[in-house]
Amino acid sequence: MRALIQRVAHASVSVEGELISRIERGLVVLLGIKNGDDHSVAEFMAQKMVNLRIFEDQDGKLNLSALDVGAEILAVSQFTLYADTRRGRRPGFSTAAPPEISLPLYQQFVALVKQSGLKVKTGQFGAHMKVEIINDGPVTIMLDSEDH
Repeated sequence: MRALIQRVAHASVSVEGELISRIERGLVVLLGIKNGDDHSVAEFMAQKMVNLRIFEDQDGKLNLSALDVGAEILAVSQFTLYADTRRGRRPGFSTAAPPEISLPLYQQFVALVKQSGLKVKTGQFGAHMKVEIINDGPVTIMLDSEDH
């Protein structure tokens, strides 16, 4: 599982011109799920993300987590995080899990983040979305479950 995390001033998701989710200060989490990921991976990634210290303290140091600042979370499923670009010009996506595997894991990730007490919004799984992100910092962090 991969999570591209962006600290944002605000962010939103629209589908077919209709706003479906919006958050203020918080994190946008673009979540990619690969074949072989399971519930333990979703739990690890959710805990890592909510505890990642990427918000500034009173001294301007990145010492505070989403939990510490009460950040809002916008979780968006994004299979393209598993694009294979090693050959040719067209990315391959065979490493990305199919919807019947990735949807339940995405939903579990969202549920686990909600259990932390943070306000969580989502994109629309499988839809063509317009994601508006106002990156704050900019701060962008890649988490990969294979790195733990």
